[in-house]
Amino acid sequence: MARFSFRLPDIGEGISEAEIVAWHVAIGDRVEEDGRLADMMTDKATVEMESPVAGTVVELAGEPGDQIAIGSTLVVIETAEEVVQPAEPERVEAENPGVEEAVNPPRDGEGDQPQAGGGGVQPDATPAAVPQEATPLHHPDAPDGPPPRERGGVLASPAVRARAADLGIDLSAVHHDGPHIRHADLDAYLRYGSGQGYRAPNASRARPDETVKVIGMRRRIAENMAAAKRHVPHFTYVEEIDVTALEAMRADLNAARGNRPKLTMLPLLIVAICRTLPDFPMLNARYDDEAGVVTRFGSVHLGMAAQTDAGLMVPVIRDAQDMNPWQLATEIVRLAEAARTGKAKSEELSGGTITVTSLGPLGGIATTPVINRPEVAIIGPNRIVERPVFRARAGGGEEIVKAKLMNLSISCDHRVVDGHDAASYVQALKRLIETPVLLFAD
Repeated sequence: MARFSFRLPDIGEGISEAEIVAWHVAIGDRVEEDGRLADMMTDKATVEMESPVAGTVVELAGEPGDQIAIGSTLVVIETAEEVVQPAEPERVEAENPGVEEAVNPPRDGEGDQPQAGGGGVQPDATPAAVPQEATPLHHPDAPDGPPPRERGGVLASPAVRARAADLGIDLSAVHHDGPHIRHADLDAYLRYGSGQGYRAPNASRARPDETVKVIGMRRRIAENMAAAKRHVPHFTYVEEIDVTALEAMRADLNAARGNRPKLTMLPLLIVAICRTLPDFPMLNARYDDEAGVVTRFGSVHLGMAAQTDAGLMVPVIRDAQDMNPWQLATEIVRLAEAARTGKAKSEELSGGTITVTSLGPLGGIATTPVINRPEVAIIGPNRIVERPVFRARAGGGEEIVKAKLMNLSISCDHRVVDGHDAASYVQALKRLIETPVLLFAD
């Protein structure tokens, strides 16, 4: 028997270390050649490590959340025969972004609100992790090693397993829609699926306190949000926009769309944003505060803040100004699917010049979105509501009519964008949206 040390390769982004997101093996597991070992996260993507040899896992370098230096030992595998150790770490292309599931593409009947994802964004630039020494390897008698994946069973976190054991619940009997059982699945089982009938929430035992380690995508988001609020002096401007005519036009376009994708509000809003930005170049920009340089872009590379199970992602629609509403709708669906299936490339998650973020029907009255640094502006359409409004009659006087109204928020970096510029831009956007025929005028 011989031992082979699998060293963390250079993942191809010029980084010095990567974070352990998840183990796919435990000490004592048999792993085949090209079998999955671990998911490692860099600043931009999660990369799956595969074993170059077959054998038995005898040592693991750390736990999820630990940083591992490039070139240091990640896994030690006991093999049947001697294996030559590689002199240089092999390069691995980062193709799998660090998400489990992205926003679902819009379905029929769900397009009445501008849908782009969460109420904040994940900035492009991630602060570099602080270098540290390689984490000590875990030996078979280490008490807190990662739990093994059940063969042919169910997947659940240690906290969920502990709670199920306390409650006497067989996890194989718990219905779950995702890849693993969550606390919410246990709650549903207690109320409806345990054979005891409905149990009111206050009739069940209190959920035990839970300590959740902030790792992976969640940690990146935390770092980026803190950096954005720490470095960028935000201000937010909110305006009410009448989208009655735009919604009527959208219904007409969908009725005659043929085999083209159904339009939600979002593609039409993007068209309006792109048509008004040329007169306000200070908004379609990125600010390098270290160099003291603002770059104003001629093209609109529009980011869509998207909420996923793993956290916020910002897929980027390249050259959005050159696309019509149906092309935008197609690209929105494509990027959402790529993110959902974990196939979005790193270049599809970076390089934005301005971002749109929306909670759709949950959008609330107004939002104060966090800027996607180093961009200088982010636009947040809010929920559409119907309210009575006064309108002038053609023959004079006023009448009360039912209108569809939407508040639109914009947050800007006050170092490079003045309040007058932001307000003027939103007023120009408002005029275009309230007269939507101009969206298709030359």
